[in-house]
Amino acid sequence: MRIIFIGDIMGRSGREALEKHLPTLRKELQPDVVIVNGENAANGAGITEKICKEFYEWGVDCITTGNHVWDQREIIPYIARDERLLRPLNFPPGTPGGGLYKHRLNDGRTITIINAMGRLFVDALDDPFRGVREALANEIMGKTTNAVFVDFHAETTSEKMSFAHHLDGRVSAVVGTHTHIPTADAQILDGGTAYQTDAGMSGDYNSVIGVETEIAMHRFVKKMPGERMRPAKGEGTLCGCYIVTNDNTGRALSIEPIRIGGRLAQQRPTNA
Repeated sequence: MRIIFIGDIMGRSGREALEKHLPTLRKELQPDVVIVNGENAANGAGITEKICKEFYEWGVDCITTGNHVWDQREIIPYIARDERLLRPLNFPPGTPGGGLYKHRLNDGRTITIINAMGRLFVDALDDPFRGVREALANEIMGKTTNAVFVDFHAETTSEKMSFAHHLDGRVSAVVGTHTHIPTADAQILDGGTAYQTDAGMSGDYNSVIGVETEIAMHRFVKKMPGERMRPAKGEGTLCGCYIVTNDNTGRALSIEPIRIGGRLAQQRPTNA
């Protein structure tokens, strides 16, 4: 199975990068599924129903989120009726929406997509390690599902790496989001799980993790609140990764970073 995952869409710059570059990626890579983290898509804070529908029109199959999922209050009733829009599964029971979506391809193959959130330096939720293991209790790669993809939205590299090793061999891929910086550690773990600590932000990198530089710097220089954070508005870089898995085992065959447009060094997958 061919999987495209795009990291945190940051404001208008990130949305424009997705709209501009995703059609080309779909043509070049012929993915079976496209997954996008959209938790910063609405002016850097949350996502709206309108933006979700735009993403689907552009060829996105599933949208993941994270700690900013509730920033736009209108999403609360919408997420309850859109199974393709995920929130971290380790929110307490009774929280609107879900953290797992099983996507079926036209040829009958399936991919189980999971969204989970870490607990270090973010709001403490239920245990994501136990939560994902329980969610996968009845899933066997290659039998009940052809692939399992996990977006782990977390702050620290140690928690992300521990989470990936904990699930190694049980899922096809664990890719981190949240820190807005693409890491250079795309790899396949010993058990066959593809891993990257952070897919990176899709947005304007002439910024401080996507926020206008002067606004972000003020908090460090003055050590006091300043203007409300606003996304930078320059040309965005589309960041993510491209993963190929074995349909019979669910194990990853390859993982390659994606960086297209904007000011970062460009990288397009070669294993098309």
